Amino acid sequence: MSEPEPALPPLRDVIARHGLSARKALGQHFLLDLNLTRRIARAVGDLGPGTIIEVGPGPGGLTRALLAEGAGLVVAIEKDERCQGALAELIAAYPGRLEVIAADALEFDMARLGHAPRRVVSNLPYNVATPLLIDWLKCVARDPSAFAGFTLMFQKEVALRLAARPRSKDYGRLSVLTQWLSAVSPLFEVPPRAFTPSPRVTSTVVALAPRLAPQFPAAVIRSSASTLAGNCGARRGARATTVEVTLGDGVNARGGTSNRGLTALNHWVSTERRP
Repeated sequence: MSEPEPALPPLRDVIARHGLSARKALGQHFLLDLNLTRRIARAVGDLGPGTIIEVGPGPGGLTRALLAEGAGLVVAIEKDERCQGALAELIAAYPGRLEVIAADALEFDMARLGHAPRRVVSNLPYNVATPLLIDWLKCVARDPSAFAGFTLMFQKEVALRLAARPRSKDYGRLSVLTQWLSAVSPLFEVPPRAFTPSPRVTSTVVALAPRLAPQFPAAVIRSSASTLAGNCGARRGARATTVEVTLGDGVNARGGTSNRGLTALNHWVSTERRP
């Protein structure tokens, strides 16, 4: 028989008590709808084994859902010190099942947290979502077993880029890199009214399943880069040369990616200009 859920105060009360107004500088938009947070948690599948990693839990809305849906261990990384009190209440409510690390996720090696399988489940802060994803894909390129999966919330515009097909208007560098190293599945959209404060854009929850080996040889990436350069004109004309140099020797015999290749891939994706 499963244990009864602990009695927890409403999230709005927790936010008010701890003075947790969302900060634009941190890209914060708190998700308070418990039906939605549970839907995200259930989308992960069996939460029991391994470690669930959450970035930017804020007052703990999604954290509550992950624990309530059966996560054996959640490791939450939170940069905002104001949130520590609210998260401490969840630590007390779920003994031994929640660890909170006060750190900047962009400077933290999450592939070493907890025990495998490691899955990342997060309502990502908008201002760091893409850099974090690129860092995680770099980990997957080095070691496909580093993470078992990702269930992440992005701005809809970013989610469209992740899943875009070749020659579509949303197809770009991020599409190439993400699909090369993972299978991308958009799950459902989340309207602005679900957040506090409400953002100006719709969000999308996306599942990414790391591939045990890159989807296609490096030569195909070179071809994709050439296609992108041809479609987008001189503004992106340097792409093909960059990627050819990167991937010419960036993929090792086992299908993994060298440090030199990863560094150049990171630069190639992060410097893309979007309209």
